[in-house]
Amino acid sequence: MGSFFHRHKGVTPYLLLAPGILWLAIFFLIPLAFLGYQSLQSGLFPDFQFTWEFSNFSNAIRDYHEQFARSFVYAGIATIACLVLAYPLVYWIAFRAGPWRNLFLLFIVAPFFVTYLVRTLAWLNILADEGPVVGVLRDLHVLGPDGRLLATTFAVVSGITYNFFPFMALPIYVSLEQIDPRLLEAAKDLYASSTQAFLRVTLPLSAPGIVAGTLLTFIPAAGDFINAALLGTPSQAMIGNVIQAKFLESLDYPSAASLSFLLMGSILVALLIYARIVGSERLTG
Repeated sequence: MGSFFHRHKGVTPYLLLAPGILWLAIFFLIPLAFLGYQSLQSGLFPDFQFTWEFSNFSNAIRDYHEQFARSFVYAGIATIACLVLAYPLVYWIAFRAGPWRNLFLLFIVAPFFVTYLVRTLAWLNILADEGPVVGVLRDLHVLGPDGRLLATTFAVVSGITYNFFPFMALPIYVSLEQIDPRLLEAAKDLYASSTQAFLRVTLPLSAPGIVAGTLLTFIPAAGDFINAALLGTPSQAMIGNVIQAKFLESLDYPSAASLSFLLMGSILVALLIYARIVGSERLTG
């Protein structure tokens, strides 16, 4: 076997890549091609016909542009909220937690030990009209006597933020942990204040983690439907809810497939714009 690889050095990289390529072909490219095939069909279940029905895409945009926009707005707000909450927390863990660092990281990852659905149902109880959060806010007169949090935009965005928080926190923590403390000491030796050292050393060096965290949070959040279904109303429906209903309830596979392709295309365009803004090196880094 060793002599074979020695004689065919040019073939070796392709042989090593073959399992991964085969995996992607079977579980990604083939299903994606079939989804594209379905998106150009017409008719009623189960008698769909392939008719190059490109109007499925224009109809999807016309009928569900509000859900598309809402999905990206909710995902964007949740991503920013995760960043604002995660960065100070993991900064403290990386530089101040000392021997307790691993324990605090475990607390961040611990929700993953429970299924996504159960975590979201927990928020159903937390934000309930008779729950502790609403009770405290009513006592503080932040909410009126009949005010509520459940079945609102706040509830949906809060659920998304909570569920995807670890995707933001962990990449940032990895970037912060890799920062050489001697760089911060050098900055202070050059008479930089703590704020200047953070802005000119810590923040730029942690930028790859921020970029990775925002991508890992925003992309799945834009396609989420569980939080809107359980914590919101039809007024908070996201495009994921529409796709889920098309596939599993109305059995309108062509419309669902076209919506799925539009969602993937929209996220790809957003990713390309983001890459231009932050720079391709940080994106790939």
